[in-house]
Amino acid sequence: MEDVFTNLIGQFGYIGVWFLIFFENVFPPIPSELILPLSGFFTTTTELTLPGVIIAATAGSVLGAYILYGIGYVLNRDRLMRFFETKPMRLLGFKGDDIAKAIDWFDRRGQISVLICRFVPIVRSLISIPAGVARMNMVKFALYTLFGSAVWNTVLCSLGAAAGSAWETVTAQAEWVSDVVKYIIIAIVIVVAIWWIVKRIIPNLKKD
Repeated sequence: MEDVFTNLIGQFGYIGVWFLIFFENVFPPIPSELILPLSGFFTTTTELTLPGVIIAATAGSVLGAYILYGIGYVLNRDRLMRFFETKPMRLLGFKGDDIAKAIDWFDRRGQISVLICRFVPIVRSLISIPAGVARMNMVKFALYTLFGSAVWNTVLCSLGAAAGSAWETVTAQAEWVSDVVKYIIIAIVIVVAIWWIVKRIIPNLKKD
């Protein structure tokens, strides 16, 4: 994967950086922790500049975020509520009201998460979907996404440029932090899943 990224950036420059970060936002498993320090390193060996790669990366981040926002927008509140009112979903303990409450909470208090989650692996991309479902104001969404992505991209690109040929150490450290966050998220998901099974699924099975 590293060779593919190196070839793309080496051959296409800013467009390569833009494309890789755009793709990383739409398909979260692709690691920006590798792309961004590598892009920063290229500013020390090619004509690419640090501001240029940061701008290209941020443009890719914003466009990728809007693709996922659009997916959430198309799904919309009513369609999701109807889906979660189907029998299979109700057997799993879901209710249409759960979606309504979640969207209402996002409208009231959750929009700032679009900014905060730009620093959290995987979630930084996926947060765009609930923003679209909730029809978050597109200007506010753009500003939060732009600011959060710009900070994230600036830090990793700058560290990669500062490290020079040792840019991979930046990637290793960033991936270590990302892994810790991922494990915390997984642990939270497991706890929530257990709670859901005990409180929602098991009572539904008993009723049937």
